[in-house]
Amino acid sequence: MESLSSTCPGPYTTSVFPGSTGGRDCASTRAAGLNAVCTYIEWSRHESSPGTYSFSGENDFEYFVQLAQEEDLLVILRPGPYICSERDFGGYPTWLLHENPNMGLRTNESSHTHFVESWLSVLLPRIQPLLYGNGGPVIMLQVENEYGSFSACDGHYTRWLRDVFRTYVGDNAVLFTTDGAGSGYLKCGTIPGVLATVDFGPTTNVSREFDALRQYQKHGPLVNSEFYTGWLTHWGDPKMGSRSTSSIVNSTRQLLALNASFNFYVFHGGTSFGLSTGANISPFLPQVTSYDFDAPISESGNLTEKYYAIRSVISEFMPVPDIPVESSGTMDYGTVLLAPKISLFDSQTAIEYPAFEYPQTFESLQQYSGFMFYETRLPPRFPGLGYLLANNVHDRTIVCLNKRPVGVLSRSDNIYQMILVGQAGQMLGLLVENQGHINYQNMTDLKGLVENVTLNGDTLTGWTHTGYPMTNVSQIATLPNISSVALPAFFGGSFSLPTAAPRDVPLGTFVDMTGWGKGILYVNGYNLGRYWPEMGPQMSLYLPGSFLRQNNTVLVMELGTRHPNSTLRLVAEPVVNMIQHSHGHNDSQINVQLAH
Repeated sequence: MESLSSTCPGPYTTSVFPGSTGGRDCASTRAAGLNAVCTYIEWSRHESSPGTYSFSGENDFEYFVQLAQEEDLLVILRPGPYICSERDFGGYPTWLLHENPNMGLRTNESSHTHFVESWLSVLLPRIQPLLYGNGGPVIMLQVENEYGSFSACDGHYTRWLRDVFRTYVGDNAVLFTTDGAGSGYLKCGTIPGVLATVDFGPTTNVSREFDALRQYQKHGPLVNSEFYTGWLTHWGDPKMGSRSTSSIVNSTRQLLALNASFNFYVFHGGTSFGLSTGANISPFLPQVTSYDFDAPISESGNLTEKYYAIRSVISEFMPVPDIPVESSGTMDYGTVLLAPKISLFDSQTAIEYPAFEYPQTFESLQQYSGFMFYETRLPPRFPGLGYLLANNVHDRTIVCLNKRPVGVLSRSDNIYQMILVGQAGQMLGLLVENQGHINYQNMTDLKGLVENVTLNGDTLTGWTHTGYPMTNVSQIATLPNISSVALPAFFGGSFSLPTAAPRDVPLGTFVDMTGWGKGILYVNGYNLGRYWPEMGPQMSLYLPGSFLRQNNTVLVMELGTRHPNSTLRLVAEPVVNMIQHSHGHNDSQINVQLAH
């Protein structure tokens, strides 16, 4: 019998988590005719520092499994240690890069397996009672995720990882791997004794996509464990990733006719709240905050045309439950006026680190998000005009003199140098932004100034380091308004909900950041993520109703471009594909202007 499942990015990366719309969206999944739900477990969310674990609140994956079971859904878990999912560092905790910057990630290297085994010894006992053989709904666990796309090809590691899983799982659930639908991927991705599955999107000939799988696995079920309903999006892409409804329907019909099992990736779109998005290479391509993925159930929990089309085609092959479903709904709450609060450099969000002769990475200082401000003094004999080179700075850098921005360096645009006009003795500052660790393929990705900085060929020394992790900003919203402020800076405002129709959970909304440049948005202390309308194509950030109160505070940390009216809008629909600067990457334009 077919297994039809859906991937939600997780109880903590979408609106499907405790206190939000988890039950409703699991019900909508079942109502579409699906019989299982698939979700990741993200190591970095549960072990934020070595030996410190969290499985409560938004990290309560066991409650998510319970919700699925209540809706008569089986569960497929993908517990890592590597998950990709366009998450920062592919779900690995970034503190691993402090423990060993040269760690052999996804290999049998001892420092890596030490931390993996320690984590799994905590996680897998929590999963044991949820396994199907123990009376729970979990029928499958993923051992590795697209390992055939990773350069290491370390069979000793994958077999070791299989054996760790077997110790806890036994015969109580099926272990599986996922790889691309080609022999080049399956060669290193398959593990002896573990069910191999493949992933692919809509295609004209579904049967052909399983040919390579049958070369490596002569018998057993045909499984597409990631059947793509949409696609990921990077900042600067011309539009948000998508797949047409007609192509999804045609391939779904073929999969059902083949009696294949498949997992819609993703069925419910999500949001990478906070600073949890990752990046691809090459070139360096940071991913947008939204993970809507053109999914059948949208980022805001609304049922789309694609949802009903999938439900219809499934009903051609099997009965679809008669369950009433409805969209989560969103609302336009109007315009919010923001006022200046304080400059980033003057704020109390800073962490002062010791001075060093040469610049240190984020990871060496145990800061894993946000910004690092590096400062040193221009040499006494600086002639007033110089060639500044910061090779391989990771990732985007605002160059300052006496804390005033004078240029931008960009890893994405391969811009690591600029002409610097200044005076001897001025303070040279580089505000480096971590735009997300690489989550696919070459993952050893240190942040900050990873090489020395030179000016006219001479190495600059004597650096101070000030960190802005952007995790402790809630008190800034309570500061008094001021008349003006130098960027980068915080802006704050407030809005109230209508009182006419009280609800248990208010309707969500989208915060339209059109007119602002680049920064981070907070509402009621929740970090909604990065915005970057100057780059696009995502112009708005999703604000779940579960984050709202009757009276709400808004805090914006803007890096470089203030809205002409200092306003933002709370709208009912996402705002996308409206690039503010149509002539190439904005960072490139800034540097061309500065160089001249």
